[in-house]
This record gives sequence, C-alpha cells and structure tokens, in this order.
Amino acid sequence: MAQEHSFYETLGVERTATDADIKRAFRKLAQQWHPDVNSEPEAHNRFTAINEAYQILSDPQKRQQYDMFGRAGVSGAGAGGAGDPFGQAGFGGFSDIFDAFFGGGVGGAGQRRARAQAGSDLRYDLRITFAEAVLGTEKEIEFPVLGRCDTCQGTGAKQGSAPVQCPQCQGRGEIRQVRQTMLGQMVNVTACPRCRGEGRVVDSPCDACRGEGRTERKRTLRVNIPAGIDEGHQVRLTNEGEVGPRNGPPGSLYVAVHIAAHPQLTREGTELYYEAEISIAQAALGTRIAVPMVEGEPVEVDIKPGTQPGTEIKLRGKGVPHLRRQIVRGDLPVIATVVVPSKLSKKQRELLEQYAKESGETVAGAGLREKLGL
Repeated sequence: MAQEHSFYETLGVERTATDADIKRAFRKLAQQWHPDVNSEPEAHNRFTAINEAYQILSDPQKRQQYDMFGRAGVSGAGAGGAGDPFGQAGFGGFSDIFDAFFGGGVGGAGQRRARAQAGSDLRYDLRITFAEAVLGTEKEIEFPVLGRCDTCQGTGAKQGSAPVQCPQCQGRGEIRQVRQTMLGQMVNVTACPRCRGEGRVVDSPCDACRGEGRTERKRTLRVNIPAGIDEGHQVRLTNEGEVGPRNGPPGSLYVAVHIAAHPQLTREGTELYYEAEISIAQAALGTRIAVPMVEGEPVEVDIKPGTQPGTEIKLRGKGVPHLRRQIVRGDLPVIATVVVPSKLSKKQRELLEQYAKESGETVAGAGLREKLGL
C-alpha cells in the first residue's frame, strides 16, 4: 500500500511554514492542477488532495489538531474531501481558489476587493479669444463641485461614531454566488448592494452630508491654457473633480476649450491664413499691403507686378506654436485674391476698353454693346 503523504508534503512546504507560505504554495498548485486547466487523468484527484491539505493547514485550530494527532485529529472536520473539492462548506476555500486564478495578495479577499467609490469626472466649457489660443493664457474658473464634508471629514459618520464593517459582505465589498453548470462550477462576483463595494457602512450618518461624506460647494481654480491649443481640445486636471463618497478618490476636471473666430485670419492646425483682396491694377502693377498679426503690429508684404489670383506668399514662423513643441511655430500664408469690380465709372470703363484694344482683346465695348442692343 502506498504511503500517504502528509498535508505539508502535498503542498510542498515545511512544517514551520507561515500562513503566507501555505497560501502561496496553494495558489501555485491550484493554478497547475485545477481540472478546468489540466486535462491529465490524475488532475482531479491531485487537486482534491491539494485543496484538502489547504483547508486543514490554513485553519489555525485544524492545523494544531493535525500537528498533534495527524489525520485522525481532523477527520470529519470539514476539510472538503473528494466529494467537495472546492471546500464550499466554509466557502473560504473557493474564495482562495478564485483568487489563485484572478490575482490578489496574501491578505484576505475582503481587504483586496473592498474599495471606496471614486468621484465623478467634471467638464467645464471655457471660451477664449483667438489670440489667447495662439499665445496661451491663464484663466480663473469657478464651478460647483462635491467636496469633502468638513463636519465629518469625509467619513459620512456622525461625530463620535465611525463606519463599521458591512454585515452583508463581511467587509469584502462583493458578493460571490456559485452555481453549477454543465461546464462545472461557476462563480459570479458582484459589488455588494448594501455597501456598494466599499466594505463599510455608516450606521449613524452625519447630519451635514447625510452619510455621503461630501457636500456641494463653489470652487475656484486657475487653469493654464497652453499656446497653440485648438478648438475642442481639453485640459485635464487630475484629482480636481468630485471627491468620492466617504473619502473616495476624486475624479478629474476636463476643461473643454472653445475659441472665438478672428475677423481676418483663419486657422488650420498650426497654419494661419490671410486672404488679401487686391484689385486688377494692383495685381498687374504690384503694390504693398499690410497683413494683420495675432500679436504686434501688421507686417507689410510686397505684391509683385503680375501676381495671379491664388498666389501664395508665405510668412515663415508667423503662425501658431506647436502644442507640444512651442518653440516651433507654423507659417502664415497670404493668399492673393483678385477682386473684379462689379460696377465701373465711365472713365474706368473707357480706360479698360482702351487697354483691351491695345491688347487685341474683344470686350463688351461701346461698338459691341450697340450691336447687342445694350
């Protein structure tokens, strides 16, 4: 008859192993021999033995009895056995098996899972001028926010009391339900409905915040708007949103930027465009125009004789700073637009007709107008 291994040998630990050593060894072996992940014929029996050993050695009282009397001292002590490989009699065994596959520290499941609710993120719509977007600015904003209650210091409990462990989830912050399916036992984990995942409840709520641990107030902040920001961009301010209930971590504040239009310039990314309207004579003979700038005085630009409609004159480095490399700026192209007059004086018409005649062009002059009955 084969010699029966001790529970310590089954888990591969010394008799002097700590609780943390035992749990660490169990998690490693459970991941290796669980029947759902190991198809070897002996996997079921091996996993049953591992679970049985852990159920005994993880319980201080059972471990003491086993050390003194061996297996006889713990027979019928609810170790799980072959008929109960997941240790559901105490349910703690299944929690440890679940943690073996889905992570968690050495401490109990309640300490790992329970957590305070985070506060909500907030959005603030900020309108700035065209120049402020290009050059950058600093703005002071004011907005309503849920902040930590000053009366209870965010605990939600009345003065002289404190939150207590949730009786429904025993401080775990979650409810685990096990059900049998054709694929085996499945676990469904949901946040505890009573404590909403916090693991603690307030029996005597604070009068000022009614147990929420936060109250509404006005808040003022100074926000730095970087040069080169564009329409629709957001500035994220971490931890400046609403605080969570009962000292939960705060959310973020998102400042959404909206930019007023410039009366003469248009923007595409880091490029600024100026549409220069010039006459036929200016295009033909050349001229000098003033181009408006976002900062400083207008810059004078020469329009060369014979400039064609749509000609682009690029002013280097007069555009928008790159948002991430602000020492680098885009350009400002000047687009020449030749404006054709819709009405002419008699003198202007005669001069243009004379020009057309000299150029050999056919135009709607006096003779042609008479022929057309105009």
